[in-house]
Amino acid sequence: MSEDEKPPERRRMVRPPSGGTAAGRGMGVKMKTADTKSMSSQQWIKRQLSDPWSEKARAEGWRSRAAFKLSEIDDRLHLIKAGSRVVDLGAAPGGWVQVALARGAKAVVGVDLLMIEPIPGAELIQADFTDPGVDQQLIDALGGPPDLVLSDMAHNTVGHRQTDHLKIIALIEIAADFAIRTLKPGGAFVTKNFQGGDAGGVLARLRAEFDDVRPIKPKASRKDSSEVYLVARGRRPQA
Repeated sequence: MSEDEKPPERRRMVRPPSGGTAAGRGMGVKMKTADTKSMSSQQWIKRQLSDPWSEKARAEGWRSRAAFKLSEIDDRLHLIKAGSRVVDLGAAPGGWVQVALARGAKAVVGVDLLMIEPIPGAELIQADFTDPGVDQQLIDALGGPPDLVLSDMAHNTVGHRQTDHLKIIALIEIAADFAIRTLKPGGAFVTKNFQGGDAGGVLARLRAEFDDVRPIKPKASRKDSSEVYLVARGRRPQA
């Protein structure tokens, strides 16, 4: 759970990498396979295996180091309430779903293009969140409007800074739109962003719809990463 018009083209979630699986985003990677991988993949594996947060996640049974990011955010802002309904966008491999359940959420629904191994107590959907009808499918599975919408969605970078930036902002906009449309009054929204990214339009909209909007960089985020999370609390009642 783990780093950025004719009619207008519909923006989509990240496509799964060729041959990738949910397990590939988990923690059980063996170095003996590194010789078959690219240099960047080998570096990622070495970093995962030497990273204390990843090691702690494995030891404690969390599916990804990202579990500690959400835990820290929730420790500070108390977003997950006992009996709350939670939607997790870009949920694979399931670390945030685990945290939501462990902290008392009564209904948790996760969606991702990648398959997510079952988690008792959660409804997990393999689908493109941007496909028509998937948003309503999430609400139906949840049993009502969410109290909290989480988005750790990412995309496959292409190496072109401007293109990658536009994809990042597009995912934030899509997640924010879903949260604004579906959250209960008083609800909250958490989404991944990157420092230096121009999310001004999204920030302005969130500030118009929520009582409090702030950036948080959890300690579990790598120091060399520009990753930061936007947290919006207190969804204002819709007119």
